[in-house]
Amino acid sequence: MQKTLSGRTSASPVAVPRPSLFNRKTGWVLLFIAGVIWALLQAGLLQHDFVNPGGWERVRRFLAAGLNPDLSPDFLRLTLDVTITTLAFAVCGTFFSLIFGFVAGIFASEVWWQSILPGRVGGRSLYRAPWLAVRSVLAFLRAIHEIIWGLFFISIIGLDPLSAVLAIAIPFGAVTGKVFSEILDEMPRQPYLVLRNSGVPPTLALTYTLVPQAFLDALSYAFYRFECSIRAAAVLGIIGAGGLGHEIFLSLQSLRYEQIWTLFLALFALNGLTDLWSGLLRRRLGAKLSCSGADCVDIDSPMSGTATLQLYRYDRVVRASLIIAALLIPFSFWYIQPNFGKLFSERTLLHLGEVARWAFPPDFSQLPLSEWLELSAVTVAMSLLAIAGAGLLALVLSFPSAHNFLLPGGLLVPSTAGLFHRTLGWAVLLIARSILLVARSIPPPVWALLFIFVLFPGILPGAAALGMYTLGILGRLMAEVVENLDDRPLTALKALGARGGDIFTYGILPLSSPRFLAYGLYRWEEAIRATVVVGLVGAGGLGHLLTEQLSSFDYQGVFTTLIVFVTLIFLVDQISAAVRRTFREN
Repeated sequence: MQKTLSGRTSASPVAVPRPSLFNRKTGWVLLFIAGVIWALLQAGLLQHDFVNPGGWERVRRFLAAGLNPDLSPDFLRLTLDVTITTLAFAVCGTFFSLIFGFVAGIFASEVWWQSILPGRVGGRSLYRAPWLAVRSVLAFLRAIHEIIWGLFFISIIGLDPLSAVLAIAIPFGAVTGKVFSEILDEMPRQPYLVLRNSGVPPTLALTYTLVPQAFLDALSYAFYRFECSIRAAAVLGIIGAGGLGHEIFLSLQSLRYEQIWTLFLALFALNGLTDLWSGLLRRRLGAKLSCSGADCVDIDSPMSGTATLQLYRYDRVVRASLIIAALLIPFSFWYIQPNFGKLFSERTLLHLGEVARWAFPPDFSQLPLSEWLELSAVTVAMSLLAIAGAGLLALVLSFPSAHNFLLPGGLLVPSTAGLFHRTLGWAVLLIARSILLVARSIPPPVWALLFIFVLFPGILPGAAALGMYTLGILGRLMAEVVENLDDRPLTALKALGARGGDIFTYGILPLSSPRFLAYGLYRWEEAIRATVVVGLVGAGGLGHLLTEQLSSFDYQGVFTTLIVFVTLIFLVDQISAAVRRTFREN
């Protein structure tokens, strides 16, 4: 108690204890730093030279060829053909993945199983066992990278466009099913419960209540998934499926750099136009892209029901998107002409039976335990180096890549800015966005082959390749976070007289950091899967082992390695989920 001048007593101010510097959040940060240092040691960065001085001449020749791409009529016709082929692969794969994902999403949703099996036995809900079983199957399907699915279907079906379509449809369908199930579970359930209590079957109740409510978010997510399919179709070309990736790989092997740049320009244009249109559509739908768990999902969509129908009826962008999709789907199937008869032919079923017979049971004795652990360690080290480098560069590029950051009327520049600031803002925006577009457009195996020009084979070129590809995707996602920031706290800081640096440090950065962390963890999970891709060019780890086993038709070894690989992915998923839970706590 304290005595005032008037003689009265007043309560002493309560001392608020300062939070401890060492807590679970700082523990995760220190663990990540230690993991990166360990990954650098695994890569041999401190043990031997990793730069090949003789490769710089190749780099110079490659960059010089960019000023003189091959524009001959014959090669331009070839480029147009493989560009349309890549687009058709993505369209057909997305089409089947959405059908698969829509059906799987219903059966993977908690609300569906709660309606089918509402009872309890021994204090446990009846629905949990089948619900978790469906979710586990989807988790296994999406854990296997599309390039492994592609190699599997090529060995079963052959070099038919159907192999590429199925390689995209299965893992992306599993991802879509997970996302759609989460969207359904997050929808308000009151209308659904009213119909169920009135005796309406679960399928009809879902069709008339939850599905229409979730349709807007699902439609927006479908276009985001199409962007991913474009990149996946280019990657699948590396293994002989055709398209831009296949021609880039052939030209790179024969050192025809002028042709590579022509193909690169086509790939940049395809990815750029797709990203531009998809982003515009999502903004018109009023949805913001966010990451939850293992993938990205659109949230905060304010429209539903009648408002959504009015939007479809009057908005030109939405109507044009649906019309283009309706025309592009049949054209894509006609252009690549996948042979669906091969899927059920006697030859395919015979090969499938032989593969199943050769693959089972898994044989973990093929390699000693120490070698399995070493290959897993190399895989994790590669992914850690990739996400550390990509995350740092994406953080730097994401802010200038956002339309509302340096342009007049944005977060830092007043709308009354002069011509110089206006020109400078647009120049920085275009440069930053171009860097991110180039980084995510080039497939990781091509990046790996380019880095091998100056880096000796091993973990580092693989990590650098994954890092460049991840930079393009992560930087774009982070830029969308900045564009979708709530500007009310920033406006309050401006009203109090805060300068640009203070607004960035105390407003923009704290508001965007939680979403940045979620995206970084999401891309780390994806980087683990993508180590398979750079394994094709000898980057090491489980991906390289898988490539060797597939090339020698060692299906028992492939199945065994896949079990180890999927287990590693699930372990990373659990670590990622634990980190997100820790940083969500106050």
